[in-house]
Amino acid sequence: MQLRTIFFGTPQLSVPYLELVHQLTDLQLTVTQADKPRGRGMEVSPCPVKARALELGVPVLSPEKLKDDFDKIAAVPFDLGIAVAYGKIFRPDFLALPKLGILNVHFSLLPQLRGAAPVQQALMKGYTQTGISVFWIRPGMDDGPLYLQKQLDIDPADNAKTLFEKLIPLGLDGLQEVLTRLQAGEMLQTPQTGEPTTAPMLQKEDALLRPADLTATQLHNRIRGLACGPKPKIPFLRNGNTEWLQVLRTIVDTQEYSAKPGTIVAIERSLGILVKCREGALWLCEVQPAGKKPMPAEAFANGRGLKPHEIVFIEHAD
Repeated sequence: MQLRTIFFGTPQLSVPYLELVHQLTDLQLTVTQADKPRGRGMEVSPCPVKARALELGVPVLSPEKLKDDFDKIAAVPFDLGIAVAYGKIFRPDFLALPKLGILNVHFSLLPQLRGAAPVQQALMKGYTQTGISVFWIRPGMDDGPLYLQKQLDIDPADNAKTLFEKLIPLGLDGLQEVLTRLQAGEMLQTPQTGEPTTAPMLQKEDALLRPADLTATQLHNRIRGLACGPKPKIPFLRNGNTEWLQVLRTIVDTQEYSAKPGTIVAIERSLGILVKCREGALWLCEVQPAGKKPMPAEAFANGRGLKPHEIVFIEHAD
């Protein structure tokens, strides 16, 4: 007899997990966040998980607040809940509904990077390894016992987009293994061990990059982590006007230069604009001025008539 399940999820990254749960279990219901205005026209439309669940013929609830549909969910006979990027906190009374509990697929090696942005924060913090954790949800923040974990090395060229592309199938492998073992009656709960770290949701302020505040490596890692989220921007001052230049791709130069942070150290066709940071220097390889398409940084420099030894990337905000 298949496990009876309810799936909780919202964004596009959750859709493959919904499909896997639909394939391997008796999926009774899908719960997503409420419909919201989306797209250029800001028309109210369902989230990706809801749209796919309806295509699969699975009943869907999309409450504004989870407690609003407590009675409807409680009336559904289910053995197991599975949550992937649902975006809402489960109260203890919800956690008590299914016989087995509610599982979550989290994109880090817990207790590392508990929170809303583990993939982005892994890159921003300079981690060289991450992974996925399938764990049992408890009232605390991502602190429940583990069922299993799978590790993944972070490539130096990875950014948030490419790392998500690697972690999503790794999480699918992990969840499939867990569901197969649970179906066979193998219940496993292993306490998390080690010093926890956090991965808070990204804020707009995280994307404001200033050469004097961070080292070249720190700036580079922030840009990698912000490939999904607030757009990383560096303040650019020219002819008395300040604008924020979006930075898309960078390379670290660890050599020390005798210049103030924000100084253009060099401009090269094959690399871009080399900017002095608090420590080291950073090649801005690809940039996007406001209202323009992405372009090589060297083309931006030529268009603005930039020269080495100019201080145009502001040390600190006003």
